[in-house]
Amino acid sequence: MMDDSLRSVPAAPGRLPLLGHVVALGRNPLGFLESLRTVGSIVRIDLGNWPVYMLTTPELVRDALVTQAGSLTRGRIYDRARTLFGNGLATSDGALHLRQRRLLQPAFHQQRIAGYAETMRRHADELVASWAPGQQVAVDQVMHELTLRIVADALFSTDLGRTSVAEVQQHVPIIMKGIAARMITPRRLDGWPIPLNRRFDAASTRLRRIVEELIVARRGAGRGRNDLLSVLLAARDADSGSAMSDAQVCDEVISLLIAGTETPANTLAWTFHALAGHPDVEQRLHAEIDAVVEDRPIGIDTVAGLEYARRILNEVIRLHPPLLFTRRATAQTCIGGLRIPPGTEIAYSPYALHRDPDLYPEPTRFDPDRWLSERAAYLTPRTFNPFGAGHHKCIGDDFAWTEMSIVVATVAHRWRLRLAEGHSVREVVAEVPRPDALPMIVQPRKP
Repeated sequence: MMDDSLRSVPAAPGRLPLLGHVVALGRNPLGFLESLRTVGSIVRIDLGNWPVYMLTTPELVRDALVTQAGSLTRGRIYDRARTLFGNGLATSDGALHLRQRRLLQPAFHQQRIAGYAETMRRHADELVASWAPGQQVAVDQVMHELTLRIVADALFSTDLGRTSVAEVQQHVPIIMKGIAARMITPRRLDGWPIPLNRRFDAASTRLRRIVEELIVARRGAGRGRNDLLSVLLAARDADSGSAMSDAQVCDEVISLLIAGTETPANTLAWTFHALAGHPDVEQRLHAEIDAVVEDRPIGIDTVAGLEYARRILNEVIRLHPPLLFTRRATAQTCIGGLRIPPGTEIAYSPYALHRDPDLYPEPTRFDPDRWLSERAAYLTPRTFNPFGAGHHKCIGDDFAWTEMSIVVATVAHRWRLRLAEGHSVREVVAEVPRPDALPMIVQPRKP
C-alpha cells in the first residue's frame, strides 16, 4: 500500500496502463529526465508497476546523498549491476562498503596519484606520437582504448596487450548499454533470452574471466610490484586482519576498470568535440598549454597550472555526466518534508540537474568561463557532483581529473583535432552518455 505522504507526489505525464513511463523513457530518455523539473521537486515515474520517486532539485539530492545517507542504500540500478560488479565498491553498501573503501583508500592517496601521472603521460605520449598529419582518427574509440590502457597499467603494472584491450573495449559498451536498459525495464525481463540480455550476460562473463585470469597470474608471480592490484592483494582489515578473497578482489578490479574507463573516456571524447566546435576556446587552451608546459614533460606539476583546461573539463562533464543514480530507503526517513517509508525507491539524474536553467543560465551553451571564481560562487557540490557525494562518492575522482588533464594537455600541445566531414555526432544513451561516433582529422599545431 502506498504511504499517504507519497500520494501527494505528482506523476510524470505520459504514463500508460501496465507499462507506466517505460515507453516515454525509451523514446527520449534524456529529454524525459530533463522535463521532470517542470512537474515538481519530487516526481513519480512508474517502470511498469514499480514506482520511483525522482528528485529534481540539488537541495533534495544533497539531502538524500549526505544528510539522510544513513537511511538509504544503493537501490535498483546497483542491484541489477551486481551481475557484473559483484560486491565491489561500485555496488556494495553498508558495513561491507565502508570496509572496502578503507582498504582501497591508500591506493588513491595523492602520492600514489602523482606516481600514476607518469603512467598517464607515457601512454598519452605514445598515442600522439603514433598520429600523422591528415590522419582520420575515431576519437571516441581511441579515448576508450587510451583510458583502458592507463587504468590497466595502474592496476596491473603491465600493458594488457592489443588483443585483450580490443576484447575489453568490445565488451564495455555492451555492458553499459545493458545496465542503462535495466534502469528502466522490469526486473523480470532480465532473464528473458532477448538479444540485449544475451549480449550483456556474455560480455559480463567474459570480462570477469579476463580479470580472474590476471589475478591468478599475479598471485602465482608473487610480490614485487607497486600497483593497485598489489595494494588490493596485500590489504588487511584493521579489525580482523583478514585479506580479501580472490572473488572480492575480482569485484573491486572490475569496478575500477569500468569506472576508470567510461567517464574519463567519454569526457575526453566530448572535450575534443567541443574544442573543434569552439575555436576561441581552443585558442585560449593552446595559449595556456604553451605558457605552462613549454617543452617540459606534462606531469602532475603541470596539471596544477592548467586552470583553463580544468574549466573546460568542468564544462564538458557538466554537459555529459552520468544519466541516473538510485537509492532505496532502508528505514523511514524524510526528504523535502516528504515521509519516505522503507523500501521506497528514489532516484536523481546528474544529467538533468546539470542542465537546469535555474542553476546554469543557458544550460546547453558550452561556456568554460561559467567556472571563473567570480561567476561560480553559486556552483557548489550541491549543484555540481558528477562523481557523486557523501560516502558513496567515487573514490577515483582525483585519478580521473589528473588523467583527463594530462591527456588534454598532451594532445593539444601537439595537435588540433577537426571534425571529419559527413558525420553529425549524436549523443547515445548509456549510464554515461557517449558520442555515437567521433571521426576527427589530425592537424599539427606547429611545424
